[in-house]
Amino acid sequence: MASMMFTDCSSISSTLLHVNGRRGAILFRHCVGQLRLQSSASARGCSISIRCSSSPSSATSVDGKAVAKTIRDEITLDVSRMKESIGVVPGLAVILVGDRKDSATYVRNKKKACESVGIKSLEVRLAEDCSEEQVLKSISCFNDDPSIHGILVQLPLPSHMDEQNILNAVSIEKDVDGFHPLNIGRLAMRGREPLFVPCTPKGCIELLHRYNVEIKGKRAVVIGRSNIVGMPAALLLQEDATVSIIHSRTKNPEEITREADIIIAAVGKPNMVRGSWIKPGAVIIDVGINPVDDPNAPRGYRLVGDVCYEEACQIASAITPVPGGVGPMTIAMLLSNTLISAKRIHNFE
Repeated sequence: MASMMFTDCSSISSTLLHVNGRRGAILFRHCVGQLRLQSSASARGCSISIRCSSSPSSATSVDGKAVAKTIRDEITLDVSRMKESIGVVPGLAVILVGDRKDSATYVRNKKKACESVGIKSLEVRLAEDCSEEQVLKSISCFNDDPSIHGILVQLPLPSHMDEQNILNAVSIEKDVDGFHPLNIGRLAMRGREPLFVPCTPKGCIELLHRYNVEIKGKRAVVIGRSNIVGMPAALLLQEDATVSIIHSRTKNPEEITREADIIIAAVGKPNMVRGSWIKPGAVIIDVGINPVDDPNAPRGYRLVGDVCYEEACQIASAITPVPGGVGPMTIAMLLSNTLISAKRIHNFE
């Protein structure tokens, strides 16, 4: 699979959903194929059902921005209620090592998201050439700080550092990224609930739940087996679905993927999954976010997913756009995990 090359396809079409700002309910502007919608006055009661059709004329856009906005609104209410009831404000600490522009942008976005829901955020910036001991010392300080309920070490780390050693140093009770081996181990075992689920896979499953996509008894394919997305996503799906994982050594990936009712693509290769890979009516969660050259774009490039959107939307029943699909959900799940941590530590319901 790693050697496959594909051409680019056209940009993302407009979404079919919007959020009613006053009520928080997600509403359809237009319904196609075999879609069913039930809206309610509350965000928690919002119900969108996607029923797979054997020949959909166009896929529903799974609007991660709208769902993430609804979740952030829910978190804002809970944070406010917690502050008023017991005087505690959830706190998130972020450790950034080096001066990578993409990492700095991610951290800045996370800080803004924290501010938008009322979560306190702290940031420690360390030089690219700092020692591993300096990073571990910062983690230790936050582990011992009762006002901090979540600790995030921004990845990737410089090459001279032992990433696993650093991630293992984060207290499991504050591991809001969900990367601690004990959290992953609990996720892998039936009946052992992890304290936290990694944010991007959690966001993928949350999108399926919020859109009432049936998982039980379905065939699911996860493309990619990274520790951050692919493997945790497969573990979450296998609770109810029959799951296959596609990776660089998989033979006939197209044939296997074409059997899937649900596809989660997280391999980091632009437009790798073509229309011929997709079963009619499948639901697609595209985690990939890849820059491709585009001389007509303001920055000289545009972002596409791992799935060729133009081809997929003619075959699938629903698909996440890129950008605006999984990305906003990842940050929303980080905020959710931080709130969960604060509630657990302070026994707040």
